[in-house]
Formats: sequence, structure tokens, C-alpha cells
Amino acid sequence: MHGYGDETAGVCPFSGAGAGDGGTARSGVGRRTVLAGLATLAALPVLGGTAQAAPARRTPTAPPPPPKAPARKPRAARGAHAVGNPRGSDIAVRADRDKEARFGVMFKKLPAFSPPDALLTALAVAMNDGKAPLSDVKDSDVASDIAGIPAGYIYLGQFIDHDMTLDKTPLTQQQQDPRAMTNYDTPRFDLASVYGKGPAGSPELYDPARPGYLLCNDHEGVRDLPRDEVGAAYLGDPRNDENLIVAQLHAVFLRLHNKLRDEGKGFEQAQQLVRWHYQWLIVNDYLPRIVGRDVVDRLVRRRRGGPIEFLGRFYKPRNPRRPYMPVEYSGAAYRFGHSMIRAEYEVHDQHTVPIFANEGYQDLRGNRPVPADLWIDWNYFFEVPGMSTPDDRNMSRKIDAQLSLPLSTLPPTVVAPTAGAIVSLAERNLLRGKRLGLPSGQDVAAAMGLKPLTNQQLGLTDPGWKGKAPLWFYVLKESELLGGDRLGPVGGTIVAEVILGLMACDTSSYFTANPGFDPGAGYSMGHFLLWADAIDPRAFEVPEEEELPEAEEPADGEVEDEAPHEEEPEDGEEPEPLEPGEAPDPQATSPVPGPIG
Repeated sequence: MHGYGDETAGVCPFSGAGAGDGGTARSGVGRRTVLAGLATLAALPVLGGTAQAAPARRTPTAPPPPPKAPARKPRAARGAHAVGNPRGSDIAVRADRDKEARFGVMFKKLPAFSPPDALLTALAVAMNDGKAPLSDVKDSDVASDIAGIPAGYIYLGQFIDHDMTLDKTPLTQQQQDPRAMTNYDTPRFDLASVYGKGPAGSPELYDPARPGYLLCNDHEGVRDLPRDEVGAAYLGDPRNDENLIVAQLHAVFLRLHNKLRDEGKGFEQAQQLVRWHYQWLIVNDYLPRIVGRDVVDRLVRRRRGGPIEFLGRFYKPRNPRRPYMPVEYSGAAYRFGHSMIRAEYEVHDQHTVPIFANEGYQDLRGNRPVPADLWIDWNYFFEVPGMSTPDDRNMSRKIDAQLSLPLSTLPPTVVAPTAGAIVSLAERNLLRGKRLGLPSGQDVAAAMGLKPLTNQQLGLTDPGWKGKAPLWFYVLKESELLGGDRLGPVGGTIVAEVILGLMACDTSSYFTANPGFDPGAGYSMGHFLLWADAIDPRAFEVPEEEELPEAEEPADGEVEDEAPHEEEPEDGEEPEPLEPGEAPDPQATSPVPGPIG
């Protein structure tokens, strides 16, 4: 679920992907462009001026140069997947554990944990839950779901990650500074994935016919992303086209901004309102579900007349104006969402689709126009006020040390099919953690003043672990042992401190610029969706019930017929086959075969 280009380099903790070179704009002139340019020239008016008497003799002048054809709109960037790590994330092993640049180490005095690769690979195999995708979400095992976290929050978390890890540093500067020690954008929740560098810096994201409006793309009743002629999306961050859920979530932000413009708000005012609501939802809706309201309240202090204060103990950037991204967060703790991903989702009533399917079947992979029948009914992903709760709403899976079966064999659109490609998401995460020099889970717990879980408690019995566990696995297992409904003390502290700490470092966030900002008690993502008019009208339609004939009373003396029953086929008669679509096709939801590459 996952990818980005040069100018959006950043790893997606919900994807296991890494930076690629897909962000470079593709050049070249196609036949369509040439024809468009010729048509423009033909339509230009004849050049001339006010009519005057011609002089007897005129000095010859050079003919005026032909008008330039309109600049060709660049192709949209497609994200490349799993090509490497984001720029600067290997700072601990390439520079110094004490350095703070684009990335840094949160617990600088802790040693890197380097278990044998063979142990990590074997652990990844054990983390596969082995359960094939369901044909209908209503059959979900409620014991494995989190009752308080609808599945939409997983993809909101993915959207948030892309926003905070987006690297808009120009490509030339990235090449001059491959370690991201000097040239880098600080992580912020500023919706750069939506607004890019603004109308002047990212004109391809904006509607040329309506200044200050973002480009949208509604087709066949679907709210899609703006795309080029080959289907690639114009986005501030191409990773938001990784899957059809986050792509349609991104479209919600486009619609809301434009709605505010329609209401008379200026560009900056609309942008600020969307940003502040988004930031408020992160702090007051998303984080409390993931780490607990008590953790959030313990880490912030609201003072009358002053900014909201961050009270974290472990995330303390030396330069608050240029805060770093901790590798313990990006490489381990924030990857908790991988265990919450379902193998399938009901996109709208009675239409369940796997995240990855075999070739020729529907699935939720992105980087393509949204198919007409894969529109999202947000009431199946979030609690939407005023809408009845569907009995098969997609809920998040428990946060535990098990990943859905499809994530054990990522398809070639997610992992580049190169020789030796690692297609297991768990294996990718575990090996990446080692390569980034992450400390062990027990060492981090001890540094926090907590009593570390033992490997016996974590289920790691091989002596080769030497009593330590990979940080990502520790975070998942810690949550699992506490019930799996939210992150435990190690994972929850890292995630909450980094998100809230970054919010406090940003002087343009509502923490500092408008600390009294509050959209209202109980405001949630469901309210945000309604405000944006993002609920598809079909989600409100109630299917008409077939009128049944009224039962006639039996006449006097008549015996009432027995209750109707299915007729048994006569001897030798085959039962009538089901019509197409009446039964699920098991081949559609079987795991994608592997290995790949």
C-alpha cells in the first residue's frame, strides 16, 4: 500500500515501502500535445492594430515570432515502492547516534540491536496469521477486532504519516546532501500532501479556471483524484494514491477546501481552517483511540492566554525550530498499523473487496483511476453522525504480533519485482529495523523507567535473541499482552510524544497560533466528512423492500397450507446452479501467489 518519488522521499510505516525515483517529472512531447499546440495556433486571432493610411514606402521589418504553444502540463509522479529507505533515515549507522538532522535517534545512548537475519526471517514467518480474506466482512471474528477503532482510522493514520514525512526538498539539494544533514524540510502537519508548495510552487494541483481552488476529479459518480492522461494522480505526495481507500480520503480534503472557497473564504483562510481541523482531529480523535485519552492529557497542558504546552520527557529536539524524526518512531513504533490492516474491506453495502487479489479480480491497489463500483461509503469506515451503524462496518484488527495473510506476499505493484526482493511485510520491517540501528524493545522500556517484558513473555524462546527483542515486534506484542485495543506504554509513549512534540514545535499549528481552537465537543472524523459533503449520496439510499401480497384468511372448513419449503429435486435432477454473483468466488480472495522476483 505504498510509494513516492524523489521529492516526496519518505518511508511509509503503513507500507514497508521506501524512496524511489518515481518523483521525477517525465518529459517528452506526445502526438496529443503536438496536435493541441497546432490547434491553439490555428485559433489565435490575426495580429494587427488600429487602421491607418499606409505610407508610400515602408522599411521592411522581420515578421513577428510565432506565439509559443502553451506549456505542456507535466505528467503526474507515480510513487515507486520499496526501493530503499527515506533520505537520512540511516543517520545512526552512517553518521552518529547523537546527530539530529532530518532523522535522529530518540534514545541516543542505547546501543543498536543486531540479531542474526535468520532469526528475523523466521520471526516474520511466525507473524503471518494464515487467514484468507473473507468474502463478506459480516463474517469477521469480532474477537480479533477493536470495537472502538473503525478501520478508517488506519488509513487516516497512513495519510497523517505521509503528511509528516513528506520531503519537499528540491531534488538538486537532495543529491547534494544525501544524508539530509543540512537540506531538509522539518516534519509538520501542514497538509503539504494536499497543498504542495502552494498555487505558485505546485500549479498542477490547482484549477487554472478557478484561482485558489484545488483540482478535483469526479467521474461516474466517484470522487477521485485529479489525474493525467495515463491515470497517474496529481498530488503533493504520490504515496496518497497507493490504495483506493487513502486516495478517496485525500479527495475529501480537496472537496472541503473547495467548499470553503465556494462559501467565500479566501485561499489562505480556507487552507488554515482545513489544517486546524485536521490537526485537532489528530490530537483529539485519532491519538486517543490509538494510545488512550489519558496518555494525551498527560502530555499536554493548556494554559489560559498561552500556547498549548508539550510535556514529553523523551522527545526533546535540540533545535525546536528544526525538529527531527526519530527512527524509533518511523522504523518501529508507528508501524503498529500494519497489524491492524484487514485482509478485506466492505467498500459499500454488500461489496467486499480484498486488499490484494489475483490478476483479473478486483482489489484495492491504487495508482489508477478509482473504478466506478469501488466508491467508498465512509459510514463503513468511520462513525458518521446521523447515519445508522451497519452491522458489517469494517473494524480495525487488534494490535498484535500477527499480520494479515496478504501482507506476507506483497504483489509486484507494491514491491518492485527485482531479484531477491523481500515480499513479506513483516520481514521487511524487521530487517529494516536492524539496518537502521534501532535499539531493542527491552532497552527502550528500561530507558523509559518501565519494567521490560522478558523474551519469555514475548514468546521468543530461541537463545540467539540473547534476551532482547526487535523494537517493532516488542511494541506489537506489548499491546497484544494488554488486550490489543491500543498501544502499550512503550509504543504509545513513542507515538504520542513524537506527534504531540512536532505539533508543539510548529508555530503555525493551532497549538501556538490558536490554542483555543475547538470545533466542538465530540467532534470526530465523521463530522469532518459531513462538513466536506464527502458522503456519497448512494450511501443514504435505502433499498426498496419488495411488497409481499397480503395473506388471505382460509375459508371455513379449509385447512391452511403448511409453511412453504424448498422443493427437493426429483431423482436424477440436478439442482439449479446459482446465478453469477450469488456466491463469492474463492479465487478472487485467495492470497496472491508468491514469491515474486
